[in-house]
Amino acid sequence: MSGSDNPYNGSFGNQMSATASFGTTPQPAVEGGHIKDTTTANFTKDVLEESRNQPVLVDFWAPWCGPCKQLTPVLEKVVNEGQGRVKLVKMNIDDHPSIAGQLGIQSIPAVIAFVNGRPADGFMGAVPESQVRQFIDRLAGPAGADQAAEIEGVLTEAGELLAAGNINEAGQLYGAVMQADPENTKALAGVAECLIAAGQHGEARQMLSELPEELAKDTGIQAVLKKLDQIEEARKLGDPIALERELALNPDHHEARLKLAKILNVEGKRDEAAEHLLTIMRKDRTFDDDGARRQLLQFFEVWGFKDPATVSARRKLSSILFS
Repeated sequence: MSGSDNPYNGSFGNQMSATASFGTTPQPAVEGGHIKDTTTANFTKDVLEESRNQPVLVDFWAPWCGPCKQLTPVLEKVVNEGQGRVKLVKMNIDDHPSIAGQLGIQSIPAVIAFVNGRPADGFMGAVPESQVRQFIDRLAGPAGADQAAEIEGVLTEAGELLAAGNINEAGQLYGAVMQADPENTKALAGVAECLIAAGQHGEARQMLSELPEELAKDTGIQAVLKKLDQIEEARKLGDPIALERELALNPDHHEARLKLAKILNVEGKRDEAAEHLLTIMRKDRTFDDDGARRQLLQFFEVWGFKDPATVSARRKLSSILFS
């Protein structure tokens, strides 16, 4: 998609004159350098404590995982080239499953970034090298790219405007970034989010469906597509007021509670949606083969790792799973 094709064209005037660029032969892991393996016992030292010095990426993998074998060499290469901007710690979940379980990781490869002792960001799947570089740039700052820093600032402003309901202004900023960097996946996802907020769900899906395969694999793009799927599903689940009446009469009507959670989610009531799913989990983990937990993890994928609702619900989820 070119800048002239997007529905929220804008301009930075003279602020930008070039497009952002991102810099392939995997390099070996350097044990004791920027890359190492860890265990459950050493996780606190290798990850939590070390992340107070620089961001630490944790690569959750397993020997049988084909996509892991694609992603790990890419991670090692980019981290080695960064020469200390970030560190990479690899954890075999077959040998050490508990940490991945606590973080709610259900599929691998999964990469979680820790900063100052806490999870800060993450992604799943064997993403392309360019996306790994962008991910690290977001954590550690671009390697001498002034324009990239400026674009990131504009994207932050656009996100704040969108969250405040200023759809048109946010869309103009996202569109302007797309003029400078037509393949910026955060801007592409942002434009789609603006279309969704404006009720133009079909236009958002069409826009994303036309993206090249490599861009379409981006976790942010995938999250927007899943959000569209959730909106379409919620439309078929009935009247939320009727569901609330059913729950008032029968608080253990888990199917009604699950439907209500899905509807509340698309209405933007994330904390309420999460609490309904957590309530089901507290009462009956066997319902729908632990379907409430699986649904909550799908919400997390759409909400994002750092969303306050994700942070709060993940903490409560952990207390249920490991109490």
